[in-house]
Amino acid sequence: MYTNRLKAVFKEFYINEPMKNHTSFKTGGEADVYVKADSAENIIKAVDILKEENIDYIIIGNGSNLLVSDKGFKGVVIEIGSLMNKITVEGRKIYAQAGALLSSLSAAAADNGLTGLEFASGIPGSVGGAVFMNAGAYDGEIKDVIIGADVINKNGEIIRLSKDELELSYRSSVIEKKGYIVIGAEFELKEGSKEAIKEKMADFAARRRDKQPLNYPSAGSTFKRPEGYFAGKLIEDSGLKGKTIGGAQVSEKHAGFIINTGNATSSDILELMDCCIETVYNKFGVRLEPEVRFIGNK
Repeated sequence: MYTNRLKAVFKEFYINEPMKNHTSFKTGGEADVYVKADSAENIIKAVDILKEENIDYIIIGNGSNLLVSDKGFKGVVIEIGSLMNKITVEGRKIYAQAGALLSSLSAAAADNGLTGLEFASGIPGSVGGAVFMNAGAYDGEIKDVIIGADVINKNGEIIRLSKDELELSYRSSVIEKKGYIVIGAEFELKEGSKEAIKEKMADFAARRRDKQPLNYPSAGSTFKRPEGYFAGKLIEDSGLKGKTIGGAQVSEKHAGFIINTGNATSSDILELMDCCIETVYNKFGVRLEPEVRFIGNK
């Protein structure tokens, strides 16, 4: 039985784990098995076992960009999170394990008088997820500061990919295309004034509080930015601001966010996303693409 083999690999192992406890949307059914990785070696062992046993698996970070089916995930969820979150600063370089939060990474940079990661201070994801999708906000994105990332390839080998090899573009990277697993990343920053860095982070935080519905569960921006447009403006101009399906709502504060008003299901959110895509396309001829990743069976 694969579960017994996995139990021998992971210290933290859970059966029928509600995914709503591990996503920022606070929705989603149960994963058959949920484990927390504490080393690259354990991830490699687990993937070998799951491939041998023909069991589906998925790697997640902080769950801040995921919509998990109400039917859950039939297989194994491997979390790279709090057990793999070490951050090391040497001169102008910072190395962070994939489970480190972007907020912790940017705080470490600020504490060491290093500038370049202020944009990441309010992004609620982990380093692994940020590299996976080239996360960005305000005046920056991961590709501006990364030197390279350590990944596990399809053969179970740990390799270092340079910035160019990562093929980072808008909300995209080679990681997704090739099925790599990020285990850590290195960044190079510039020296700056601690006071100025922290002021900039505080400014970004204030702008977020002012413009984004941070008091409700969401996955941040629900859709990618279409070329030449802003998703939130297209949705608002389609008359969908405040539109509700079940417990899901197009935020009245920022139409680019779909929020869980308290009792939403993943199906509610998905239906509202589809409504936005269809309405905007019919009105403006622009097809919105989800920035949120859907996991499980519809």
